[in-house]
Amino acid sequence: MDGKDPLTHRILAAAFEVSNSLGHGFLEVVYQKALVHELILAGMTVDREKVFKVIYKGADIGTYIADMVVDEQVVVELKSVEALNPAHTAQCLNYLRASGLKTGLLLNFGKPRIEYKRLVL
Repeated sequence: MDGKDPLTHRILAAAFEVSNSLGHGFLEVVYQKALVHELILAGMTVDREKVFKVIYKGADIGTYIADMVVDEQVVVELKSVEALNPAHTAQCLNYLRASGLKTGLLLNFGKPRIEYKRLVL
């Protein structure tokens, strides 16, 4: 990370705090609730289970539900899996496209050390 995006740094700091406190191996929902709590404690706003409509030529053709959006700027998608794969990255990129937001964080709490990807459209 290059220091040009302080919000993603703050989100990652909160994620590392959750990971260090809980360890790995819980279900995704446990990390989601803990991260929401940690982000709020850090003064950020969190919209959990944020729904984004996909519109095609004026028609609502589907929805995506992101785990959370922080400060109305960053889509955060959580996993608790052995390893992130291209489908997880594609899922987060689809959330960015559907939302119109530019930055996403894909966080995996399923390993002893948190794994993350910062995605930018």
